[in-house]
Amino acid sequence: MFGTRIGICMGLAALVLGGCGSGGSSSAGGGEEKKLSLAVIPKGTTHEFWKAVHAGAKKAADELGVDIIWKGPQKENDLEQQIQVVEDFVAKGVDGIVLAPLDSKGLVGAVQDAVNGGVPVLIFDSDLDGGDTVSFVATDNFKGGQIAGDAMAKALGEKGKVVVLRYAEGSASTHQREEGFLDAIKKFPGIEVVSSNQYAGPTTETAQKAGENLLAPFGKPDGSLSIDGIFCPNESSTFGMLRVLQENGWAGKVRFYGFDSSDKLIEGLKSGEIHGLVLQNPFNMGYLAVKTLVAKLRGESVEKRIDTGAALATKENMNEKEIADLLSPPRE
Repeated sequence: MFGTRIGICMGLAALVLGGCGSGGSSSAGGGEEKKLSLAVIPKGTTHEFWKAVHAGAKKAADELGVDIIWKGPQKENDLEQQIQVVEDFVAKGVDGIVLAPLDSKGLVGAVQDAVNGGVPVLIFDSDLDGGDTVSFVATDNFKGGQIAGDAMAKALGEKGKVVVLRYAEGSASTHQREEGFLDAIKKFPGIEVVSSNQYAGPTTETAQKAGENLLAPFGKPDGSLSIDGIFCPNESSTFGMLRVLQENGWAGKVRFYGFDSSDKLIEGLKSGEIHGLVLQNPFNMGYLAVKTLVAKLRGESVEKRIDTGAALATKENMNEKEIADLLSPPRE
């Protein structure tokens, strides 16, 4: 099931963009066409997810003969800095912007100003509540959350107590994952969600502290936990929670599902300390985001929504090629 979905999403470039691949470079029109320059602005640059996005964006740029400038805020909660990055690129006169907005509402004004100034904007990873944008290239995050919720319910035998450690207010992508998880869980009356209103924050360190605070009330006198399952919606929240479980001797003793991948999370999956990771395709996301914007700039029609797919990695399937490729995508 998941393998089929991955195969389909990898073929979207050909289906959605038509002749973009055959156009190849900016040499059309007798070599006189201006070489395009695109800004690619992620939510941050430290997480492994963004490094894979960067690799995909660079591959598309190399294939199409365009330049990309990669720049994001230093911290994944610095909305003002991301707005400033957008404004700076507009002032520099780039041909287009590929943006993963930190806040679904907070970037609307800057994006619309860019479009009004003649700089088209494509949104990827996390949606925007408004603005005249080229396309939205991302995982179906609600479905990704549902995948985790269904897997959790099955692992728990459809009964038990679970908690959700959310990521950050205003982050559309992770909010959709959290809501997808809760939507799946509510189908099972034997499962009770005992906490879903705590936030991890932007880093592994803030997530670890939030995880400690979240789980503290559920500690039992014998040192065990009175909950049965935990869900985290992104790389940093998942790793921060993994640290909490490891340091308290709880790792592997509570069902734990997270999102995205890194070397440490792969180790946790292999050891049984993490029971499942919902995987996006960040390389394909970066690749299709750049390719779609270039197609638009070259006068081609593009889809308004492109789903880059999701799959669940477990200890049992992590060595299958399609899952292994998603666990360890190329990174820049």
